[in-house]
Amino acid sequence: MKMKTKSMWSFRLSTAALVLIPIAIGINYIGKTIAAGLKLPLWLDSLGTILSSMLAGPIVGGLSGIINNIIYGITLDPVSTVYAITSGVIGIVVGALAYKGWVNNFTKALLLGLVVGAIAATVSTPLNMIFWEGQTGNIWGDALYAYVLSQNGPMWLASFLDSIVVDLPDKLISVLLCFFIFKGLPKNVKRLYQNNQHFEEL
Repeated sequence: MKMKTKSMWSFRLSTAALVLIPIAIGINYIGKTIAAGLKLPLWLDSLGTILSSMLAGPIVGGLSGIINNIIYGITLDPVSTVYAITSGVIGIVVGALAYKGWVNNFTKALLLGLVVGAIAATVSTPLNMIFWEGQTGNIWGDALYAYVLSQNGPMWLASFLDSIVVDLPDKLISVLLCFFIFKGLPKNVKRLYQNNQHFEEL
């Protein structure tokens, strides 16, 4: 019997990884509720997805994001279902880059937040244009959208700016918050998921 390294893209999920998914969804719910209740110019609905990605990799993170938005769509807001694609991409990107060491220090985590914000805006823009005439539903972003159009700017640019003006700070703050939580977790908790990178082969 020997130990083999499991690929970060493996769908062979441990019990610990499976349990992490509903926990991540719960964290997302709390973040979204707080942001909505305080009328913040942020979403804060990816905290659980990002943290689960840092802990357990891109598959768990991606699944957390996709399932999260499907549940949002069923229980809170049908609009959220459309963005399961964006949430899935966020989980995959964070998980893959965290696996490559992008959460080793604050500087890398800062860069990770900027990358995730830019990717989220890029993925969301065509969805916004297809389903919502380019708008996001966020009062701050939609105000910029209206301004760009009033200056005869192209709709795709107005939509992208609408998205990125919210996504960039939102994902940056979310990634940094999760980075500090991740770094503060006991070693035995992190080891629980790191050990999942190995499995025994008979």
